[in-house]
Amino acid sequence: MDTKRLIAFVVLSFAILYGWQHWFAPKPTPAQIAAQQQAAATGTPAAAAATGTATATAEGALTRAGRIKVKTDLLDAEIDTMGGDLRKLTLIEHGQHDNAKVPFVLFQEGPEHTYVAHTGLISNGLNLPTHRTLFSSKDTAVSLQPGQSSVSVRLDAPEVNGIKVAKIYTFKRDSYVIDVAYEIVNGSQAPLNLSAYYSLVRDGKDPRGTGGFFTGGAAFTGPAVYTEEKKFQKVTFSDIDKDKAEYVAKPADGWVAMVQHYFVSAWLMSPNGGANLCAKSACTVQVTKKPGELYQSAVQVNQPTIAAGANYRVSVPLYAGPQETRALQAAAPGLDLVKDYGIFKIIAQPMFALLDLIHGGASISGVQIPGIGNWGWSIVLFTLLIKLALYPLAVTQYRSMAKMKKLAPRMQKLKEQYGDDRMKFQQAVMELYKSEKANPLSGCLPILIQMPIFMGLFYMLQAVVELRQAPWMLWIHDLSVADPYWVLPILMILTMWIQTRFNPPSGDPMQDRMMKIMPVVFGVMFIWFPAGLVLYYVINNVFSIGQQWYITRKIEREDSTVKTTPAKPAKASKAKGK
Repeated sequence: MDTKRLIAFVVLSFAILYGWQHWFAPKPTPAQIAAQQQAAATGTPAAAAATGTATATAEGALTRAGRIKVKTDLLDAEIDTMGGDLRKLTLIEHGQHDNAKVPFVLFQEGPEHTYVAHTGLISNGLNLPTHRTLFSSKDTAVSLQPGQSSVSVRLDAPEVNGIKVAKIYTFKRDSYVIDVAYEIVNGSQAPLNLSAYYSLVRDGKDPRGTGGFFTGGAAFTGPAVYTEEKKFQKVTFSDIDKDKAEYVAKPADGWVAMVQHYFVSAWLMSPNGGANLCAKSACTVQVTKKPGELYQSAVQVNQPTIAAGANYRVSVPLYAGPQETRALQAAAPGLDLVKDYGIFKIIAQPMFALLDLIHGGASISGVQIPGIGNWGWSIVLFTLLIKLALYPLAVTQYRSMAKMKKLAPRMQKLKEQYGDDRMKFQQAVMELYKSEKANPLSGCLPILIQMPIFMGLFYMLQAVVELRQAPWMLWIHDLSVADPYWVLPILMILTMWIQTRFNPPSGDPMQDRMMKIMPVVFGVMFIWFPAGLVLYYVINNVFSIGQQWYITRKIEREDSTVKTTPAKPAKASKAKGK
């Protein structure tokens, strides 16, 4: 298989890949479709609150009370005094999928979408505060002021048998981690045994912007569980619907989450820099379906006995925000696994680590190395580094192509000599390769190496939120979506066409014609690819053209030097008889 057939094989492979994703991607479950149809028909919310998880009215909406608004440098939050639930969370620095100027809303409640976080306390014989309890607070709106590192909201529950409970939210600067704490004063005359539950509840709808042609609807949405023993485990909504949800949550020493494309929320039982809440007390993880087409991902943490007259505090962090690698790694072990790189994770993950290093810089031995700070230029430098790493292979490839170009006239003569007898023509060509020590397959290795790099970039760009709505320059305002004006695909066609001009003729008119139309085929296919991926290929082609020109000129100079160097005269032999 020569280079041209290999390229044809690559094109066919990608056509099959996109066809499969487009026509055979997972469809919504019957339960999701029924809920959406019911919502459209009745005008009521598709998702009702769950029994034992959320308080619901007859209309199926969450019960509302007073709202407390919180504003930080990264978040706009709304806490409802009914249960102290976190009912709305807006990510200020991330835009909606169809309008980057409108901040993205992660948590919300309403007819189109329900996604909330709530907590509560459980104790036999006592009505301790739950998500059904009406709290009170002196705050109605708080904001993180300049110079402040954090801001807190305190909600007080009605006193029960001398037991006072306060729920405290703490929001930090430059962080998507929210500390949710309970302060308990046991003013009763008896020891107090209780458990605390921490729950994430949402409907089963896919977020908007995750089912397009590029992603093929493949981005995972649903609950996830992490333990140190079993690592990352996804639980699909369809398996929950069919009571086939399988996961291992013992010991429950990691986190429970709700995952969607680019974003995640997770209760962290063993956060970085904090104690493992399940080390001394038993924890129970639950991933279940609730009435009203809602799904729950929750953990229940048994608390140590609180002596009469004693004070006690328990805090569980909630990560709620984008799947930014550095933020996830800083929050909890294994939380960065929610970034779904697909089947090419082994390639995509280290590639993004290098790209992130180029973009954000690093500290080495106390020396801070600055990053570029622009993801588009980071891709350009990343491409250059890849080309430099593959330069020895490029030399081999272009030397092989130069040798094949020299043999082209002789191959044409062989074709004319043998006419339609392809068997004898192929035998003669193989003899020619053998005599001239030419290997047409030696130029295929760089292409084979480029294939996993391409696939790694393909899956990386659909997984990393860092490149979502990240601008490059001029007309490119989002590297994760297609070039709106097709400029990069057109540049790719031009650079590919220039590359084909360097290639030697194959001797097969059909293959030569195919190579001429190949740039157009690739360019049309790349119209729907993310701009970041097309940018990589355009820059790769430009560098390849430069490399090929330089190496080809170098080979020609070497050949001309060999031809112009006079041969050394042979030594005269001594006359016989002297």
